[in-house]
Amino acid sequence: MSSNSNGPPLSHRSLPLALLRTREAVMERFRPMLAAHDLTEQQWRVLRVVGEKEAVEAGLLAELACVLPPSLSRITKSLVANGLLTAGTDLNDGRKSVLRLTAQGRHLLVSAAPESIAVYGQIEALFGADALQKLVDDLQRLQNVLRRL
Repeated sequence: MSSNSNGPPLSHRSLPLALLRTREAVMERFRPMLAAHDLTEQQWRVLRVVGEKEAVEAGLLAELACVLPPSLSRITKSLVANGLLTAGTDLNDGRKSVLRLTAQGRHLLVSAAPESIAVYGQIEALFGADALQKLVDDLQRLQNVLRRL
């Protein structure tokens, strides 16, 4: 890794900056689809995670959707108000909030799925499906290694 004479890596080789720049390049491809469905990036992540489960506790949802808990509260209130989510309490622990997709929320995910799949397809065509899968695997491995520290 290139560095400034025993200093930190040069900015163009910095892992945090490379990850942020790559995220921006990827999200540029998804933003038109999200805008067409009147969704923010954070709302989309929340809906996708809730859509993968029948119900999800708010604390776990924040972690899985990479949203800070205070932001999640604001986002879920908006999604509930728009009829995309329902919020209730956990039957085993009344202090925990549990979120579920409404029929309208599920319909939104289903209607946006072909556009999302098309964007993934464009990225795979440009980068290569195997290379993209390896990149995702490597990033997940890096997350796991760093979280063990």
